[in-house]
Amino acid sequence: MTVEELKSALPNFTDPRLLEILLGKGQIMRLEPGKVLMEPGKFIKMVPIVLNGSIKVSRMDEDGKELFLYYLDAGETCALSLTCCSASKPSEIKAVVEEPTTIIGIPITVHEQLSDEFKQWKDFVSSTYQSRFQEMLIALDAVAFKRMDERLMRYIVTKMKQYKTNELQTTHQDIATELGTSREVISRLLKQLEKKKWIELGRNMIYIRDDFEELISK
Repeated sequence: MTVEELKSALPNFTDPRLLEILLGKGQIMRLEPGKVLMEPGKFIKMVPIVLNGSIKVSRMDEDGKELFLYYLDAGETCALSLTCCSASKPSEIKAVVEEPTTIIGIPITVHEQLSDEFKQWKDFVSSTYQSRFQEMLIALDAVAFKRMDERLMRYIVTKMKQYKTNELQTTHQDIATELGTSREVISRLLKQLEKKKWIELGRNMIYIRDDFEELISK
């Protein structure tokens, strides 16, 4: 990858010297769907920045139940990995590659150097903390205040936007795991949406109406 290609993938970084350091010290990695990038209890040795693709970040409890937090898309990194790197603490999250993804991994020592030398890097870190904090508040509010049917509908909208499609390939169990409930509950709620003709269920597929987001907002 060239400096110009990296600049195109990360438009927030325009400082040529910063881009050269990122490319020279960072490691380009191409990851396949299902690859676990971070696990709870493991130490994070790099700051991953997504160049293309997406990564799902979730929190896990002692029983292995997941709570979906947010996606990392192109040009983004994980605030929680930045926190763990800075404090030299093990990861508290699970990060799984959702689709073919390319990242550049920035070593911890380089991250610290960049924070001292480049305002663009400090601004990037600051904006990452701010945006991820808002997304985690949304996830917390959903668990604390919203019914499961509301959470499921918002989940469907999030997936539609993430993959830019109205056809979601997933299982009822996968959805249940991400939302922290049972497969039976998800199956029942999906069938209710199907009866309303808002979605159509297939084998490991959900076909969603174009106006789904408008319907759930009424």
